[in-house]
Order: sequence, then C-alpha cells, then structure tokens
Amino acid sequence: MSFVYSLVLLLARIFNAAILVRVLISWMPVDRDNAVMNSILRVIYAITEPILGPIRRVIPSLGGLDLSPLIAIVIIEALVSILARFA
Repeated sequence: MSFVYSLVLLLARIFNAAILVRVLISWMPVDRDNAVMNSILRVIYAITEPILGPIRRVIPSLGGLDLSPLIAIVIIEALVSILARFA
C-alpha cells in the first residue's frame, strides 16, 4: 500500500467515525450548559459539516429524516474503493 492510500484510508475512517458520532449524538438529549459536551459538539460539527452541508443542500430531508450522513458514508467508501484500485 502506498503512503497516500494509507493516509486517505485513515482520513476516511476518521470522517466516517465523526459522522457516526454526530448521528448518535443527535438522538440523545444534550445538556447545552455542559462546556465539555459543547466543545465535543463543536469539533464534531466542524469535521462533518463540510461534508454533510453540501449533500443536505442537494438532497432534501424526507419527512424530517436526514439522509445526508448515510449518503456521505456511501460516497466516502466509494471513493476509498476507487482509490484502492489505483494503489
């Protein structure tokens, strides 16, 4: 494996984990007065919003169900798979 492929694979795993954490956090009640939780949320949103925002603008939610995390994970995995063929 090349260094570039390993780096892309690591970044893909980090993005996928961040998206999954964001989805799980969105299902839980969050104490907005908790400074530690607010810091974690800011980091998670800063990592995931550049990926999810454009997808959300193109694909509308279905009755309140946001499909952008699922689509983002599929796109990331497809890109990693395509890159693996060239590595």
